[in-house]
Amino acid sequence: MLVALQAAAQSNYGVQFSSLLSDNLSLENAIRLGLENNSDFLSAKEEIKIAEQKVSEAKFRYLPQFALQGTATWYEADSPMVLPEPGINRFLPDTNSLDSKHFYGVGVTATQYLYSGGRINSTLKIARANLKQIQSRYETVKNTVVLDIKKSFANLLYAQENVNFTQTLYEQVKNWRYAADPWMRIRQKAIVAQLKSAHQQAQSQLVRARLAMLVSLNKELNSPLTISGHLEPVSVSGDLPHFQLWATEFRPELKSAIYALELDNIAIDLALSRRYPDILLNASYERVGDSDLNDENKQVSLAVRLPLPYTFSHQVSQKKAEQKKSTLRRAAIEDKIHVQVASSFEQMRFWQQEATDRQETYQELTSLLNRAAKNAAPNDLSSLEARREYLQAGQAYLEALRENHIAKAQLEWAIGKDL
Repeated sequence: MLVALQAAAQSNYGVQFSSLLSDNLSLENAIRLGLENNSDFLSAKEEIKIAEQKVSEAKFRYLPQFALQGTATWYEADSPMVLPEPGINRFLPDTNSLDSKHFYGVGVTATQYLYSGGRINSTLKIARANLKQIQSRYETVKNTVVLDIKKSFANLLYAQENVNFTQTLYEQVKNWRYAADPWMRIRQKAIVAQLKSAHQQAQSQLVRARLAMLVSLNKELNSPLTISGHLEPVSVSGDLPHFQLWATEFRPELKSAIYALELDNIAIDLALSRRYPDILLNASYERVGDSDLNDENKQVSLAVRLPLPYTFSHQVSQKKAEQKKSTLRRAAIEDKIHVQVASSFEQMRFWQQEATDRQETYQELTSLLNRAAKNAAPNDLSSLEARREYLQAGQAYLEALRENHIAKAQLEWAIGKDL
């Protein structure tokens, strides 16, 4: 966007920013500071950590599930009984033949899925696809924040240069020697008042631009802030089909839609897997007794479990409908992105040429004004009128530069990468 942007184009904006806010901020450091202070961006980073933990949890399902439990039971039973599930379904004899009404036990169990119809594998795939989708959302938030900061930075640079430009012109005329002719004097005072008003408006714009920059950086509104940089015409090389292809590859919104479709495909497989049984291997070891733990129990079991859900067909139909919905949503997002790229490209093409044209006009007028000022009469009305026209040309040039920079930032956002 700016001269400094060429060096920052490939920067990692997520790198920790440690410079003081009172220092002159380059565009790269402003982006880093803005990301560091943006709550949406920081929240998106935490969502990635949560999704990564869910992937780890899904991987653990491939491993045996262990449980360690101890029980101390007081009971009175006229016939044998089985403890409920919190007691590990332990069998207890009747108390008529026992001297004690207490029973103790401690043991460990292990359960391993030998076959699950692909459900465990699908769960892991869902966790990984969800992680990719959240990473895409993170990139979307980052790109939005970066675009906002680039715009605020360009607006603040424009405001700074506009203040300097209008102040220079006003300094040249504020002590103007007015003509004696009253009609001439009125016209001269009106032009001087216009130049003064232009400078005051520029100062007001600078205050608002600095405030907008502080908001973009998420800093206190009374914080000191200075930025470094210079507005110059910027250009990009490449044609529209090239940028459309890049957008398809780099835009995180499209990636997120693709991962959402992948999640729906996995969800269909997961629903269909309910037709298949679970094969489990269970083993346990325990020490039990009514007064000590001298008795030893061991067992290994192989179990086959076939769920019979009533809603199986409805779940499959629902997932297929969600899959179709995601397919339509992906197509809509792709069309929207192509429109955004085309619009941004046209804006960039226009302001790229317009900034160059206005620069040539401004430089030529500057040269003419400097030569004419050497021979101008002290109270020449034409000199004031020329400066008024020069003010309009200079401000138009600065505005073209600002729009040129903003158009480049918008195009970079539309294609999903810095140019």
